[in-house]
Amino acid sequence: MALTVAEPARGWKRLDGVDLLRGLAIFFVLMNHVNMRLLGAHVPYTRGLPPQLVSSLVWNGQYGVQIFFVVSGFLITSTTLRRWGSIAEVNVRDFYRLRFARIAPLFLLLLGTLSVLDLTHVPGFVVSAKTGGLGRALFAALTVHINVLEARRGYLPAGWDILWSLSVEEMFYLFFPLVCRMFRRVRLLLIPLCVFVVLGPFARLHAFNPNPVWREYSYLGGMDAIALGCLTALLCARASLSRVLLRVGGVAGTLLLVFILGFSNLAYRWGLGQSGLDMTILALGACLVVVTVAQTGWRTPRVVWPLVRVGRLSYEIYLTHIFVVVGLFDVFLAANKPMRAVPALFLVVVLLAGLLGVVVSRGYSEPMNRWLRRRWGEGPTRLGSVIEDDEGMVEAENAASR
Repeated sequence: MALTVAEPARGWKRLDGVDLLRGLAIFFVLMNHVNMRLLGAHVPYTRGLPPQLVSSLVWNGQYGVQIFFVVSGFLITSTTLRRWGSIAEVNVRDFYRLRFARIAPLFLLLLGTLSVLDLTHVPGFVVSAKTGGLGRALFAALTVHINVLEARRGYLPAGWDILWSLSVEEMFYLFFPLVCRMFRRVRLLLIPLCVFVVLGPFARLHAFNPNPVWREYSYLGGMDAIALGCLTALLCARASLSRVLLRVGGVAGTLLLVFILGFSNLAYRWGLGQSGLDMTILALGACLVVVTVAQTGWRTPRVVWPLVRVGRLSYEIYLTHIFVVVGLFDVFLAANKPMRAVPALFLVVVLLAGLLGVVVSRGYSEPMNRWLRRRWGEGPTRLGSVIEDDEGMVEAENAASR
């Protein structure tokens, strides 16, 4: 069975529900990183608060990354199907070019900035000799194994540490087009994708993985979510589900997300955290929501539109938010750590990180993305485009691929 897309132009608009998921994910990451700074400075700001409320607001960063992985797998696979019509026809070189155009400009700018900060000995940005120094960190980042380096030698500074998730994601996409061309048929591609799904919880299980860093950062521990996102895209391309099934799936997916994100302490007591299944359940919930919003065209209400906008800038915010967190936290420390300012610290970090994401996206990453695509011949006959001559639709596809 070679899966083909009969109407490649259908559904090329952005999906509000998918962007909303990414907005929630980046929000949890921001809250978690501010929380880690506060705890490191021994600020007892959570004293007296309900434990589950604290956990849901500031300890869901890893769950946020899991949601990113699901969305990434869904978007890459669905975009691949729209561009080339079937997995058997994916152009490997053009796949890599498109991925490079989107990811590399900001990634390389970040590495350059972090290198300058290390060489000028800016506190909080210097890579220690214990972890191999600047050269080792650069090599690990460029060869997508920051996660391996940290598991072996300890955590890198925060600006480098966030790149562990790119190591997992880009390792997956390094082989994705090759595997598509090799298997050629969907029923065969399902085999490695399902293997990743099965192995994911084991990679997060203490009995199989005693290294606490590797349990969080391992390739297999994140690739199950990406694989589930890929499977979701294949399902959406092959089957149009009934309204009843979509309604049930949407409710079930939302409930699974609420359970893991809002009742994580209970999930842990049930053994889901220790077994690694909490991440799997979260990913399944995200997949059910994605299927629903993809096939219904669900539009978000205005009240949550800011989260949708943040989700559309999630890559820029993720790679640059550390500078906002570190800068504002230094101001907080200089003010002698006023407890009453903690809520404002969280709020201002979210707002300024979002603003920085807008500036970086509009001023650098998107212009570079478009320039590289044009340079490599993005158009009706190149890079796998299935668009004839409508520039607006090309831009919509570029947005969807993010």
